[in-house]
Amino acid sequence: MDTNGASHGLIQWHGTTIIGVKKGGKTVVAGDGQVSMGNTVMKPNARKVRRIGKEDKVVAGFAGATADAFTLFERLEKKLEQYSGQLTRAAVELAKDWRTDKYLRNLEALMIVADAEVMLVITGNGDVLEPEGGIAAIGSGGNYALSAARALVDYEDDPEKIARRAMQVAAEVCVFTNDQVTVEVV
Repeated sequence: MDTNGASHGLIQWHGTTIIGVKKGGKTVVAGDGQVSMGNTVMKPNARKVRRIGKEDKVVAGFAGATADAFTLFERLEKKLEQYSGQLTRAAVELAKDWRTDKYLRNLEALMIVADAEVMLVITGNGDVLEPEGGIAAIGSGGNYALSAARALVDYEDDPEKIARRAMQVAAEVCVFTNDQVTVEVV
């Protein structure tokens, strides 16, 4: 990808920030609403964090190509059904498929997924990572949000307040992140 956001001669939808914070028996996943194409904001209020699964017990947030993310949401939902709602098992199986399936391998997205017990980052490289310290962030503003959340975690007990403030910091610094935040709590 070059500096103008072009890859293979096409302008790509770019940027987002998703953060997950797990603390005190509560997990929060938050994401901004901005969808950009090149240097243009195409939509300010996209919903990149949502509940999935039969009983809406899993929260997932994505960074990357929107259509690719929806494909991954659907695949993860099927894996959750197949493995009786066991998020870790479903995530591992999705990551295996994502890495080895010829079609899925080309999908460009990252996901943070969480239920009441676990929070994971799933990548197209076959990685399923449980974040150190209960904080994970992905997307173009992910490093800003991650840094802000790590700075706050020792001073704030409420993971939702941590996630919201971290998203605010990312929106102030990353041009591909806005302040229209969706928050889901498990």
